[in-house]
Amino acid sequence: MSTAAAVPSQQPPLSEVERLVDTFIAPSKTFTDLRRSSNWVVPFLLIALGIVALTFVAEKKLGFEKMVETQLAMQPKQAARLDQLSPQARAAQMETIVKFNKVFSYGSPVIVLVFLVIVAAVLLGTFNFGTGAELTFNQCIAVCMYASLTSVIKDVLGIIALLVGAGDNFTLQNPVASNLSGLIDPSSHFLYSAAMYADAFSIWTIALAGIGFSCLTRVKRGTCLAIVFGWWVLFILVMAGVAAAF
Repeated sequence: MSTAAAVPSQQPPLSEVERLVDTFIAPSKTFTDLRRSSNWVVPFLLIALGIVALTFVAEKKLGFEKMVETQLAMQPKQAARLDQLSPQARAAQMETIVKFNKVFSYGSPVIVLVFLVIVAAVLLGTFNFGTGAELTFNQCIAVCMYASLTSVIKDVLGIIALLVGAGDNFTLQNPVASNLSGLIDPSSHFLYSAAMYADAFSIWTIALAGIGFSCLTRVKRGTCLAIVFGWWVLFILVMAGVAAAF
C-alpha cells in the first residue's frame, strides 16, 4: 500500500497539450506524468473558460430572466410564493433573483475551485491515512482538475445546443441531457437532484479520478475507484437531501 509517487516516471515528459489530450485518450499517461509535475493551472483555466463561455452564450441566446423563469417552473412551491406577492413586489424579487443568478453563474469558476480544493483535501486524507499512500496536496488537486476536464466537453455541448435552438427547458445547472433527470418530476426534489448529479460526465470524471490515484500510488485501481465512487455517492445523497429540505 506504499506510494509510488516518489518513483521517477519511465515515460518521457509530456507537454501541457499532450497532458490535456491524453486525459481523454490515454489517461494513465497524463496522471503518471503528475509525478514529475503536478501543475494544475492550465486545466483549471480551461474549466473556468468553459463555464464562462456557456454562461455568456446562454445569456445572449436566452437571457437570465428566461432561465430563472424556467428554473421556477421546476420549483412550483417557490413560484407559488412569488405569485402571492403584489406585481411590484414580485418584479423586485425577480430582479434580485436574476442578479444573484448572473453573479453566481459568472463567479462559478471560483466556486468550482473551492469545491475541488475541498475534494482534494478529503481524498488526500482518505488515501494517505486509509491506504498508507504518501500523496501531496498538489498531486490530489491536479488529479481532480484533470479529471474534471470532462466538464469542458459538457459545456461545449451545451453551447452547441443553445446555438442550434435549444432553450425551452435549458438551465445552466443541467445544460445537456446527460442524465435521467428529464424523466423525473422536478417537484420530486430528492430524486430529481440525485438523477441530475448522477450524470454521465460525472461518472466519467469519477473513472478518470480513480485511474489518476492508481497511477500515483501502489493502491489497486479497483480500490481507488471504490474510494472515489464512495465519496461521490455520499455527495449525491447530501446534495439531494439539501434539495429536498430547502
